[in-house]
Amino acid sequence: MRSVHVNCRICDAELPDGAMFCGECGSSTSATPESRRKLDPRPGDTTIVHPIARRNSGVISIPVGGFLAPPAEAERDERSPVADAPGSGAPETPVAESPAARRVGESDRFRLRFSTGETRIVFGSGLIGRKPLPQPGEQFDHLVQIADRTLSVSKTHLEFGSHDGVLWIADRFSGNGTMVRRPDDGAVRCEPGRRYQVPRGSTIELAQQQVIVD
Repeated sequence: MRSVHVNCRICDAELPDGAMFCGECGSSTSATPESRRKLDPRPGDTTIVHPIARRNSGVISIPVGGFLAPPAEAERDERSPVADAPGSGAPETPVAESPAARRVGESDRFRLRFSTGETRIVFGSGLIGRKPLPQPGEQFDHLVQIADRTLSVSKTHLEFGSHDGVLWIADRFSGNGTMVRRPDDGAVRCEPGRRYQVPRGSTIELAQQQVIVD
């Protein structure tokens, strides 16, 4: 049977037969510009970068249900209703320290070190981007804003949370996609909408910016 070549409806890259997502922009093959805007209805002004830089060979993507991650040490996960408002500084602790926040153990907190020079201590759930915006009905503990002058990071680029003391992320149909590089493991290109566990010591690549998880 003759192969039928199709192109990504987001970036127009040629896709191999049976592809579930685009290897260039990270979009699902079923994604359309309209479906991507559902998670962020504001005008898109992300600078598209092709392709995402690959520092190591062997980029891996395993589109299965649930989390995509290596085994991790289990820790207890607790949530707090404290919001981490964006700022220009680099705080080493959450902006507001309520009684609920103080009950969160050190093993349930994560330090995010951004290549832009910013640092955030987070726990629970949150959004990361240039101007992260929750959708109606969504509630998060943190809204972490990145000062990205290149505009390669989307306004609402990714969502994060924790599971058994391990951080997870999910790309929110960003313009340039997200990659995870785990310690002693290959690079994983994140399929939009799916959760990927990110052990401490891993690096998250958001287009031209990086985040190290401690």
